[in-house]
Amino acid sequence: MRAPSIADLLARADRPLFSFELFPPRNEEEERRAWFTVRRLESLAPDFVSVTYGANGTTRDRTIKITEQIAATTTLRTMAHLTAASQSKAQLRKVIGSYAAAGIRHVLAIRGDMPGGPTVPWERHPDGLANATELVAMIRELGDFCIGVGAFPDIHPQERDADLDARVLAAKAAAGADFAITQLFFTPARYFELVDRVRSLGCDIPIIPGIQPVTRISQIQRFAELSGAELPASVVGRLEAEGDEPKAVRKVGVEIAGELAAELLAGGAPGVHLYTMNRSLATREVYARLRREFGRA
Repeated sequence: MRAPSIADLLARADRPLFSFELFPPRNEEEERRAWFTVRRLESLAPDFVSVTYGANGTTRDRTIKITEQIAATTTLRTMAHLTAASQSKAQLRKVIGSYAAAGIRHVLAIRGDMPGGPTVPWERHPDGLANATELVAMIRELGDFCIGVGAFPDIHPQERDADLDARVLAAKAAAGADFAITQLFFTPARYFELVDRVRSLGCDIPIIPGIQPVTRISQIQRFAELSGAELPASVVGRLEAEGDEPKAVRKVGVEIAGELAAELLAGGAPGVHLYTMNRSLATREVYARLRREFGRA
């Protein structure tokens, strides 16, 4: 009997889903750390884990390799990312076929960013797809996949149009997406506003908030570059108040992430997706708090 998909779990709606995101290791040292994290996370029995693809497909081979290995050698429900950026339709079909051959049923379909980050103007590959909506349609045509997509509580840094973000998400759902996972954010109201905008369009796609604990002051600028959104002053202030004490900064970062996740779940979010950066301690601490407060079957 086939195991329930992420969409099946979301449809049950009897408890929040908890999941983690990993990225493909770039060298042997990172690979050892990644597998240590995978095993620690596996012991928590999350609902699923996802593996990133790189902003412009640059980590394609490493993503395919580790995703296939996790799916084959662990008990984890595994979701592979796939980005349309800088790739032809033929390349995308090949990757989708590789996932299907490895028994991977879940794909997170993302347009992806150009080299340089989310503020760099998008350029379509000469023989590629125009957006994530087209990528969702391709994946849907090529196999029996459960498809996730991205969402933006903080408005997309290129168009800067919250209503457009909602319409795009609704279009991805219409093309066959089963659920969405948000970019990282730190203001709960932005998530609930996004949900309201999408629901006003008649779209009921489940939207899972993505959360990442800030464990180092140096991460603040990096987060802004990756997400296209700045951290709220209240978050920055709480972190900077701890000065150069790494343990204190990490403790506050975990507290902030836990508070954010708890407020989102209490407000009706269907789950929480925790970005691990291939390090499990902070995310395990956040998960432990959420499991105590919200439980799981």
